[in-house]
Amino acid sequence: MAELHQAPTSLCCCRKSLPDSGGRCSGDSGRPSAGPGPESQRCPLVDVASASNFRSFQLRHFHLDLRLNFAVKEMSGWLVLDLVPVQPGVCSLILDSHPSLLIHSIDCKVPGARQQEPVSLTYRVDPFTDYGSSLSISLPTAAVKPGRAVQITVRYTTTDGPAIWWLDSELTCGQVRPLVFTQGHSVCNRSFFPCFDTPAVKSTYTATVRVPEGVTVLMSASRSSYSKQDRVFQFSMEFPVPSYLVALVAGELQHVDVGPRSRVWAEPCLLSCAVKKLGGSVERWLGVAEDLFGPYLWGRCDIVFLPPSFPIVAMENPCLTFIIASILESSEFLLIDVIHEIAHGWFGNAVTNATWEEMWLSEGLATYAQRRITTEAYGEPFTCLETVVRLDALHRQLRLLGDNNPVSRLQVKFESGVNPSTLMNLFTYEKGFCFVSYLSEISGDVRRFDCFLRDYISEFKFKSVVAQDLIDYFLSYFPELKDTAVAQREGLEFERWLSGCGPPPYEPDLSAGGALIGPVQDLCDLWRNADPPDLEALATFDLSTWSTFQIVLFLDRMLDHSPLPHSVMASLSDSYSSLFDGLNAEVQIRWLQMVVRNSFYPDLPRVRAFLHKHTSRMYTVPLYEDLVAGVMKCVAVEIFYQTQRRLHPNLRRTLQQILFQTSSTNQNGSALPVVPPSSSGSTPPQELTAAVATASPGGATGTTAAIALRNVNVSA
Repeated sequence: MAELHQAPTSLCCCRKSLPDSGGRCSGDSGRPSAGPGPESQRCPLVDVASASNFRSFQLRHFHLDLRLNFAVKEMSGWLVLDLVPVQPGVCSLILDSHPSLLIHSIDCKVPGARQQEPVSLTYRVDPFTDYGSSLSISLPTAAVKPGRAVQITVRYTTTDGPAIWWLDSELTCGQVRPLVFTQGHSVCNRSFFPCFDTPAVKSTYTATVRVPEGVTVLMSASRSSYSKQDRVFQFSMEFPVPSYLVALVAGELQHVDVGPRSRVWAEPCLLSCAVKKLGGSVERWLGVAEDLFGPYLWGRCDIVFLPPSFPIVAMENPCLTFIIASILESSEFLLIDVIHEIAHGWFGNAVTNATWEEMWLSEGLATYAQRRITTEAYGEPFTCLETVVRLDALHRQLRLLGDNNPVSRLQVKFESGVNPSTLMNLFTYEKGFCFVSYLSEISGDVRRFDCFLRDYISEFKFKSVVAQDLIDYFLSYFPELKDTAVAQREGLEFERWLSGCGPPPYEPDLSAGGALIGPVQDLCDLWRNADPPDLEALATFDLSTWSTFQIVLFLDRMLDHSPLPHSVMASLSDSYSSLFDGLNAEVQIRWLQMVVRNSFYPDLPRVRAFLHKHTSRMYTVPLYEDLVAGVMKCVAVEIFYQTQRRLHPNLRRTLQQILFQTSSTNQNGSALPVVPPSSSGSTPPQELTAAVATASPGGATGTTAAIALRNVNVSA
């Protein structure tokens, strides 16, 4: 069962044996330093996604003082920046901002100066990109000198920018109280507070948040306190973090401790389920990670489950991971997602990519670390199976985009104005993972590479790095590899890894997962190679005993071969649809995608029921795109108008764009209306049905590409 055909060769470009190499373990006296040297003399860092002049200042600390007003969906208050100019002649401070921020006033104070009264400053807001603007503040030249601290206070109000998601009570899980959360990755937090919105800048922060009675506030902070009398929450992050990792959630939240340094937060109706699903696993996973990569640096490791409107699967905010509640249905996907976010505690949060053009330094390393943790905790076969599912998705996307597509590079160069969030793709995760796996392979031993990663974290913790920092440190850590010019090895050059398009030059050997992967491929072959399939042979496969990842791999590979003959779809439905009904959403959505892509009308009621139940972007968008790309546009519109009031406005706009193949505005420039269903409650108005029926067909390629990307189960 462990033969190569069970881990298809199409997944692997290079299975050649690689030379052994020595390495050092943590604590060796010869551990290299990352101090400046010839290889470190590089050009000044440029972040084209930031309008700020962050290289002109050192940001020592900042403080937020905010009041939350749920009635008008508004945050108001002030930001205090403790800055030290590091360049002479700096006459202005430029911060990243957003049109949704209303600036009221800005003033300046020099701590310890004779004049203690703050000086009012002039400022202007200029356009920058469609995801932000620049806030240019004129500084008093007499007060601003290199090395001399200055304190800038910005009073402002913000409403519903890209970072801030206000949920009416109807959109929460409990449907009792409203909730608000922020999501800063990658460049959204400039709509939360003016900042140096670049991962190159890290600082500590504190926050004071005033809320109405009955509201609990959480932030990505290492310490917190609460004054019940004043309804004020105080937070402190004592370790330096980049702006995108500042996060807040406020609503009806309760908690249960699940370990000495971890607790689960959720709305009351979700809490017991979330605690039951996680149990004592969080502390176990933390312990495994610490054995591999060194001490957990953040103190707390809490998890908060958010309603289905949360726009991604998970976000690794320090001390407080955000997870979408929808993933609670699938224990295996929940396990992977939480472990991935835990891995970010070392890779991404402690050591951060200095620009978004090298996001793989966070996601690729975190994916590798996640799989090291699952290998230690659950065995190599489990990790190989999960990896095959992801690498299948990577190659699926490569087939759609082409090997020469620049988005498949690890170092993606983008022009000013391009939103870095669009670059968070399968290559960032999986090609980055393959490069790190290759480095592990040539280091000679996975345990030696664990030592390297532990020392890499120790060397660069709380700093931001570029790829060359990692490579220089790797080559100095393994000098024998540097001496043999491993970075220039033909076909596997480091430069090719970073700048080359196409598939990874190397993929790890996944044959250890053969006992789990082999039966999946055998079952796929049975269904694809015979019409009708051999029922006696099919009876030997009991999917009720399979893991979620096995069933997901089976359905993904069957999706790759859609459309299927109607008779095959009928047999598949007879064999499995009732089983899939009782399984989690990750299984159900893949089966329903097969139903839609094959226009299998007998199971259409299952599609309706799924979209009436699930309002998460991760589940709704792929199905709607498939419905529109095929012959079921009218069905899609009908379901949309029946469920639209339970969708977050952002998701509603996205689905309107998909359904009507237009932007989210009509020809008059106003938003598309929220139209109630007809009196029967089953169909939209006739004229809208006709409009959809005559709309230009959706592109199957674009739809499939979106599905391929969705299969990364995106967590930041």
